[in-house]
Amino acid sequence: MRAVDVITKKRDGGALSREEIRFFVDGVTAGTLPEYQTSALLMAVLLRGMTAEETAWLTDAMVHSGIRVDLREIPGVKVDKHSTGGVGDKTSLILAPLAAACGVPVPMMSGRGLGHTGGTLDKLEAIPGFRVNLSLDEMKAALARTRCAMIGQTAQIAPADKKLYALRDVTGTVESIPLISASIMSKKIAEGIDALVLDVKTGSGAFMKTEADSRRLAESLVSIGNASGVRTEAVITLMETPLGRAVGNALEVIECLEVLKGKGPADLIDVSVELTARMLVLGKVASDRADAERRVRATIDSGVGLDCFRRIIESQGGDPRVVDDYQRLPHAADRHVVTAGRAGYVSRLDAELVGRASVALGAGRDRVEDPVDPAVGIMVAAKPGDRVQAGDAVLELHYRDRARLDAALPLTGAAITIDDAPPAARRLIVGEVY
Repeated sequence: MRAVDVITKKRDGGALSREEIRFFVDGVTAGTLPEYQTSALLMAVLLRGMTAEETAWLTDAMVHSGIRVDLREIPGVKVDKHSTGGVGDKTSLILAPLAAACGVPVPMMSGRGLGHTGGTLDKLEAIPGFRVNLSLDEMKAALARTRCAMIGQTAQIAPADKKLYALRDVTGTVESIPLISASIMSKKIAEGIDALVLDVKTGSGAFMKTEADSRRLAESLVSIGNASGVRTEAVITLMETPLGRAVGNALEVIECLEVLKGKGPADLIDVSVELTARMLVLGKVASDRADAERRVRATIDSGVGLDCFRRIIESQGGDPRVVDDYQRLPHAADRHVVTAGRAGYVSRLDAELVGRASVALGAGRDRVEDPVDPAVGIMVAAKPGDRVQAGDAVLELHYRDRARLDAALPLTGAAITIDDAPPAARRLIVGEVY
């Protein structure tokens, strides 16, 4: 079999066979397929697409490029959650301890932020000492201790995906639904879970800008998961404006702790409770979603969820004192307030532009190798629907470097729209897929 024949077949719109897809993935994993040919095939897939069968075969080949973790020794139904990425999307740090506290084992393998979207690993590493690079044995030990392990992708899990993702990022092939689906689901299937809840974002701050594309992605992901023996369901949530009020790693950790203390913004609480409740039903510790939601809210009210997060932090080498003392988290001393230029209602706060501004401050990365400053970020003082007067605070930027602030300010200015009338209210959860 020749790589050029596989590339040509897909270029011309043909469907690849299982053997051709396995040949491609094996070549990527072993390093025998040159990057220029890999890149050519990725572009052909982006332009020509893949059938559901091809996507499932690609996912399976990527799973088998490494190991599939065996978690049978951990009692209970193992459930994970995955988000397709957003701005201020910090729900993992809330729902993982809540689900674990309710009795669901949560082996959570997460990623880092890239572009305007934040990453769970970056947020966790804002906690001094917190280790995300656990070995698989250490992950299992953490699960046994606290029912939760929050880690990065190990070298044994879907190694083909790591190579393909790096190439997709620099060849303009990120936005392919088959490639996104195989990337996400190969890692989730390989980590040994029994069930998965997906949060597929839609809107300006998401990779999928329209609800139609987001639904197509959700349907693809759910189909692959269920066909692989992982019970999978998805919610489609709006990402037109940042979720919650904090954007930036340490700032988001504080906001998560506030939610676990029974405080925090309503939008963040509602999405976190919805996702956790679904995890409880899939994990068979709640009879239905209404029962699950009662349990989740009771776990917040009692402080049991907060205590579980404290134990997770300690279990993974972090400083548990941050739960009660936010000064132990990194913080930037300098502030700049972006104010409303006129009276009226905030009608739009563009999530992507706010996310890009946080990256300009140093809270995120444009390239995988870029460093991240855990202290900097943006606090949202006024959200869409809020009435403001001229000079009122809309955003507060936490920064260290004046040059970075100067780069962020045009983005924050463009992100804010103020009108005479409030915007029409929109539901945060716009769809679901089973």
